Amino acid sequence: MREIQFREALREAMSEEMRRDKNVFLMGEEVAEYNGAYKVTQGMLDEFGPDRVIDTPISEGGFAGLGVGAGMNGLRPIIEFMTFNFSLVAIDQIINSAAKMYAMSGGAYNVPIVFRGPTGNAGQLGATHSSNFENWFANTPGLKVVVPSNPYDAKGLLKAAIRDDDPVIFMESELMYSDKGEVPEGEYLLPIGVAEIKRKGADVTIVSFGKIMKVALEAAEELAKDGIEAEVIDLRTVRPIDYATVYESVKKTNRCVVVEEANPVSSLATDLAFNIQKNMFDHLDAPVLRVNSMDIPLSYSPTYIEATLPNVKRTIEAVKQVTYVK
Repeated sequence: MREIQFREALREAMSEEMRRDKNVFLMGEEVAEYNGAYKVTQGMLDEFGPDRVIDTPISEGGFAGLGVGAGMNGLRPIIEFMTFNFSLVAIDQIINSAAKMYAMSGGAYNVPIVFRGPTGNAGQLGATHSSNFENWFANTPGLKVVVPSNPYDAKGLLKAAIRDDDPVIFMESELMYSDKGEVPEGEYLLPIGVAEIKRKGADVTIVSFGKIMKVALEAAEELAKDGIEAEVIDLRTVRPIDYATVYESVKKTNRCVVVEEANPVSSLATDLAFNIQKNMFDHLDAPVLRVNSMDIPLSYSPTYIEATLPNVKRTIEAVKQVTYVK
């Protein structure tokens, strides 16, 4: 094991897969000459050349569509969006082409493609660069949606996504690229659709994913000081969701809080709360609560950003509400 940055884990995953399979290539804005907007692709142009690490014009619809066509014809494209806010320019290519091609062709065409890049808040970038679209893509049959929270998961899941024969949305965060974590030497893959229990506990289940896992884990440590032992589950994949792991935890703890960065309306937390209460009703001693961002566009002001996003304080309050601790 060695400690590397999140961006380095992503780079290793892509580079290993490109060495293994000549059909894998990377395409997006500034991925080549500039070494990536966030330096995720540092040095990849030098190793693989301009035919496999391809700088594109500022035209998400164009290069996403090109990637879908390449995938239909036997290649395995990795399409990088500088931010998933910009993926909306390519929403037709993702939703109506990549996601539906297998079904609409009667199984004649797979689209093995990965759309990756950062999602959500990244500091003072303003409302148009700070949206969460995990729930949008998770609402689309035909897509798989992966949101890793640490370097180890990022590498193993990205390698699995590149090898997957279905289109995968792989969502990161600018705020995580410098995060360090232990990653083993050599190759490993993590299965898509399998959650992980990051912290054991018996009093309440906290479910989260992506960079908000930091909030969930910090809240759990603070709660332990008050004698509340929280079990923390990292979904890692939000389509498909590993409900089996969530349900087994709720059977043990009888309480659940879901913490998610997105706005509350039609959020993944809403779906999780519904399904947990529907399928685990007899095991619950309290309603499932959600902690989401406030239902407003994210401000440029750091004070408003802090007040808008899920945080440790709000998570602790929700847990104490379901555990009846004042």
